[in-house]
Amino acid sequence: MPLDHFSIIESTLREGEQFSTATFTTAQKLEIAGLLDDFGVEMIEMTSPLASSQSEADIRAVVAAGLRPRILTHVRCKREDALRALDTGVQGIDIVIGTSPQLIKNSHGKSIPQIIAEASEVLACIRQQAPNIILRFSTEDSFRSRESDLLRVYLAIADLGFVDRLGVADTVGIATPSRVSALVGQLVRLTSLDIEFHGHNDSGCAIANAYAALEAGATHIDTTVLGIGERNGITPLGGLIARLYTLDIAYVCKYNLRLLPQIDRRVAEICGLAIPFGNYITGASAFIHKAGIHAKAVLADPATYEAINPADFGLTREISIGHRLTGWNAVRRRAEDLGLALDDAVVQRITRQIKERAHDQPLSLDEVDALLRAEGVA
Repeated sequence: MPLDHFSIIESTLREGEQFSTATFTTAQKLEIAGLLDDFGVEMIEMTSPLASSQSEADIRAVVAAGLRPRILTHVRCKREDALRALDTGVQGIDIVIGTSPQLIKNSHGKSIPQIIAEASEVLACIRQQAPNIILRFSTEDSFRSRESDLLRVYLAIADLGFVDRLGVADTVGIATPSRVSALVGQLVRLTSLDIEFHGHNDSGCAIANAYAALEAGATHIDTTVLGIGERNGITPLGGLIARLYTLDIAYVCKYNLRLLPQIDRRVAEICGLAIPFGNYITGASAFIHKAGIHAKAVLADPATYEAINPADFGLTREISIGHRLTGWNAVRRRAEDLGLALDDAVVQRITRQIKERAHDQPLSLDEVDALLRAEGVA
């Protein structure tokens, strides 16, 4: 069910703003929010208005833009934070408090009973002030928390009847898919609430953990563009889309997939980043085929070596041929693309020349084309 009905909470304007090189102006936040709206995300999460006066002004600006996604903000489990958030006009508030021994000791110093009591007071206040607002309660550092503490907190909050959604946060990126599945599955079985997963990528498991959460019944996944965020960031928007696309394109066809490259490029530009060569879908190498045996099969049927069709994202594949691994089928296709009539023996001879000349350094496409044109007749 969640794979058919999940929602993305896009947190580039909250979690993403915590990335080392991310400093978004109000205009840039409006631009990014507009792109995410056009892409089709269901919710956009923004930095707490308590962070700075500009953060509050930015929330108000994005709310005033009248976008289709629900605008949320993420605040501490404090009454003053909640009231300030409500005043901005957001459609949802995400409350968070740490439950791990590390955060209890070094962050807020509250016991589990005190956490439950304070959360109950804050959530009741919000619900009294705004009966229809979307309300989420999340533990922070869920996977270093004691299971008994987690369940005690979650069940107490669920019993209040104030929240729409419970959040599970792999705050320091230590969770594995099996642990995510187990915890999310427990919450699905024990409560009737939606479940949100927020996963950091410190150990490279953010996408796998997000998928495990969905499989176990989670209804909401937090993402950021390119996965930017605190330290190594969180589940990347494109990575989640790629993971679900390869299972069934129907899971992600509700989104404007062709807009993803533009979104990745724009956020990379604003943050002064180069998109990694191996980035999901939009990396420079994502749809380049090089080995001869791969190229031959891809020319016959791209799905042989592609689980993702680049055309669905407005992209094209490339067959790399100016190197010593090239195959003659790829060279023949290039000749055909140039409108040249070459028999197989000639193509094979040119292929051998390419391999020899590319022994130390690949040939450019122009150099390959020159070899073909020297032998061909258009």
